[in-house]
Amino acid sequence: MLVPRPIRTEADYRATLSEIERLFNAEPNTPECDLLEVLTTLVEAYEQQHYAVEAPEPIEAILYYLESRGLSAHDLEPIIGSLGEVTEILNRQQALTLEMIRRLHQQLGIPAEVLIQPYSLIKNSA
Repeated sequence: MLVPRPIRTEADYRATLSEIERLFNAEPNTPECDLLEVLTTLVEAYEQQHYAVEAPEPIEAILYYLESRGLSAHDLEPIIGSLGEVTEILNRQQALTLEMIRRLHQQLGIPAEVLIQPYSLIKNSA
């Protein structure tokens, strides 16, 4: 059985993952289950430090939200405004306003820290 210790290298990481896999079906309230919990916590900490996932860009986050829930741009009208405004936002021709960010966060649950990130707008050539 692996003795819990900090994960410092990729080899440590892989060995810990193997041990987690071995312990995956441990019975609750057993030393094996306790070890599984400790190792999982160590792996999560290592992954956050070495495999951090960057937050999505605001418009990508909105588009993902719509797609994952089977919604369309029309469903954003009560939150953002007219369909024209929604289209301009989604096409990166207009920036999200603070009020839009608040409503997207409150009504759809999209994290505000994702929505407030800067992003590039597309210049209209008309």
